[in-house]
Amino acid sequence: MPTQHRRQLLTLALLSPLAPWAQAHGSRPHGHQGHHAPLVKEQKPWGIAAEPREARRTIEILMTDDMRFSPAHIDVREGETLRLRAVNRGQVMHEIVIGTRQELEEHAEMMKKHPNMEHDEPYMAHVEPGQRGDIVWTFNRPGDFEFACLIPGHFEAGMRGTIRVRPRNS
Repeated sequence: MPTQHRRQLLTLALLSPLAPWAQAHGSRPHGHQGHHAPLVKEQKPWGIAAEPREARRTIEILMTDDMRFSPAHIDVREGETLRLRAVNRGQVMHEIVIGTRQELEEHAEMMKKHPNMEHDEPYMAHVEPGQRGDIVWTFNRPGDFEFACLIPGHFEAGMRGTIRVRPRNS
């Protein structure tokens, strides 16, 4: 058995007794990004990660099992830092990932081929049913971007939204 696989099994064995505790104490936001891990601030075409204290506005985005986001469109001013609070009102896992249309389409195809692929980026939140996850993001580039659920089948069913970042001086 490869070493990495052994480590993953050992980690699961050690953490599984904690699952009931985590479920009972599930009021904290859930996302890909570890809450004790340092925030990785890498410039992307759609902006850069931000610290929670930098958010000036929170937009709650509901995710449902009809494979829709509400709202499905967000308007942002260039330079604005938002907290996107993804709330899963469904009975299945959903996620929200920000990106360009091309990057989201490529990522969705990769997820179909590797549905258990682990990914952890500050521009995504993986949200269990009945839970919420936050993305805090500075939209420092104008343009049209998207957000989507890339869980296999969800993207194809239309679980997508748009973000328009208007230039500062418009």
